[in-house]
Amino acid sequence: MVMNWKTSWALKQTILPAISKKLWMALKDLLPIILVIAFFQIFVLKQPLPNFLDVLVGGVFVVFGLMIFVQGLEMGLFPIGETIAHELARKGSLFWLLTFAFLLGFSTTVAEPALIAVSAEAADIAAKADLIGASEASTKRYAFGLRLSVAFSVGVAILIGVLRILRGWPIHYLIIGGYVVVMLMTLIAPKEIIGIAYDAGGVTTSTITVPLVAALGVGLASIIKGRSPLLDGFGLIAFASLLPMIFVMGYGVVIFM
Repeated sequence: MVMNWKTSWALKQTILPAISKKLWMALKDLLPIILVIAFFQIFVLKQPLPNFLDVLVGGVFVVFGLMIFVQGLEMGLFPIGETIAHELARKGSLFWLLTFAFLLGFSTTVAEPALIAVSAEAADIAAKADLIGASEASTKRYAFGLRLSVAFSVGVAILIGVLRILRGWPIHYLIIGGYVVVMLMTLIAPKEIIGIAYDAGGVTTSTITVPLVAALGVGLASIIKGRSPLLDGFGLIAFASLLPMIFVMGYGVVIFM
């Protein structure tokens, strides 16, 4: 009985306040979305929210899910990324460090649900526009090729970002140069692929890729002498959004021209 009382008291004093704080933080993050939807529903559409009970229950699930997801990132993914970066940097193996950077970007992107959905939709539209074969095999081949192009580009992007941290290259030169290439590619790429290429830069920054890559950059910058985790540790995600646009437009040149 004493142990049960002590356990209950510890639960009330430590765990419950922590959960309440995390829930409140998750709710605050979602509050702008809730206010926007409520404003348009009440003052613009002037209609009651359809399936209000379902929406309310779903909203509660979203708040709890966001709280658990953020806690999982803090407990698992961030420490994993930083630990691997530290260990690889200590071993002094440039080959394995760059190999890990490439495979991390490639593997997390090729399985990204948003990329899979966008690739499938792009393949269906291309088939309806008679740009590719209308058969199921043709659309699957086009969608898979698009996914591989984006995943490969993200792997290369993370590799370049890691090299930037190791060598101390200024990030703004690389970003400016990259967008110059994007503009030049836009001039020569088929118009059918340009919109998809620009969207590909957004779907690559997934909920798994971003924390792992950010942790990798911060971990490297914190262990390498002369590097600042704040100044040099971030910026990898910018490359992960930039290079897919170039690679997908290049994929379009090969497929459509």
